[in-house]
Amino acid sequence: MQKDLAVIGLGYVGLPLAREAIRAGLTVAGLDQNERVVAALNTGLSHVDDIPDADVATMVEAGFVATTDEGVLTSADVIVICVPTPLASDGGPDLGAVKAAAEAVSRQLKPGTLVILESTTYPGTTEEVVAPILEWSGLRAGEDFCLAFSPERVDPGNAVYGIRNTPKVVGGLTPACAAAVAEFYGRFVDDVVPAKGTREAEMAKLLENTYRHVNIALMNEMAVFCHELGIDLWDVISCAATKPFGFQSFRPGPGVGGHCIPIDPNYLSYKVRTLGYPFRFVELAQEINTRMPRYVVERAQDMLNESGRALRGSRVLLLGVTYKPDIADQRESPALPVAVRLRDLGADVVYHDPHVTDWRVHGESVPRATDLAAELASADLTILLQRHTAYDVAALAHGARLLLDTRGAVPQDAHVVAL
Repeated sequence: MQKDLAVIGLGYVGLPLAREAIRAGLTVAGLDQNERVVAALNTGLSHVDDIPDADVATMVEAGFVATTDEGVLTSADVIVICVPTPLASDGGPDLGAVKAAAEAVSRQLKPGTLVILESTTYPGTTEEVVAPILEWSGLRAGEDFCLAFSPERVDPGNAVYGIRNTPKVVGGLTPACAAAVAEFYGRFVDDVVPAKGTREAEMAKLLENTYRHVNIALMNEMAVFCHELGIDLWDVISCAATKPFGFQSFRPGPGVGGHCIPIDPNYLSYKVRTLGYPFRFVELAQEINTRMPRYVVERAQDMLNESGRALRGSRVLLLGVTYKPDIADQRESPALPVAVRLRDLGADVVYHDPHVTDWRVHGESVPRATDLAAELASADLTILLQRHTAYDVAALAHGARLLLDTRGAVPQDAHVVAL
């Protein structure tokens, strides 16, 4: 059966895209290699935080079908690739999933199809990597089929901005490809922003997240020396933020997590290194942000030492192990390296998170506190790693014996210290 759209990769990017397209009246199929995810979706069950089961059930009622069979691509007018692009073991880009998706498309590609890559990658990927694979089909990109890049801008947990009302940057391989991709997204996105080409669209995504990466690193670096100078950085940021121009607030934390900031700037750094020189801003920012979990543990040790206790043998409660507030997503969460370091130094680690019922560190389950008030009272030290709205910060301040606040959320006193 002919479909308007086939989405490859039904995760945090692909599934919201499919939902919005269906809401606009498009017929949609989804392709994913995870049989469990496919089976759940076809029965109306969601695996993505922002999409409730009821929405998936509505999608299925509208004709949405998830499958592991790449043959579904043959019947699609538009194919969007939304697969993960993690870092390889050497710190460079791992395009394995993108290449596999492109190979699947090439085996099913027919003339007139529009193929769009949404997976974040380095500039040149669409033209230099994806296009040649698609042309294994015998069809020519920009002549027999259209090819474009459009960076995903999904923000998990954001109740204000979604697919429809977040401007969509698009870049086509040719002017005809650019027109086709703009027309497609214009069917269900309010504002489509044309880039000069695929490379500019690819670079725009990396610029967005590199900007955040570098500025977060600046705040993390300032957190270290402001502590040494006896300066309340949180108050400094609040004061600076009153300036109505020329300043945007960023805040320190225990590290950076998620699918964008810890990953995307490294793609840009990789591309720059192919030119023969380093991208020092990105590499320095990565160094600073990566060391923050260790710094959190150092501050924890200092707090315990000042109270007459050693970290070894102390019970440490970690609050919030996801990478951002009010979601269950743990990708690249700094809670993991914090827990690893604490355990390596002999601490007895427990955790609490209203969104995570089972948390594992290097395959080993971490005990979960079921009675938060009781655990606050018994733990030698509590570390607030993520400020979920479910946490009553006043209760945390009142109930904890010692509290290290890495989010600047809790009123400070003798036993509460901000990062």
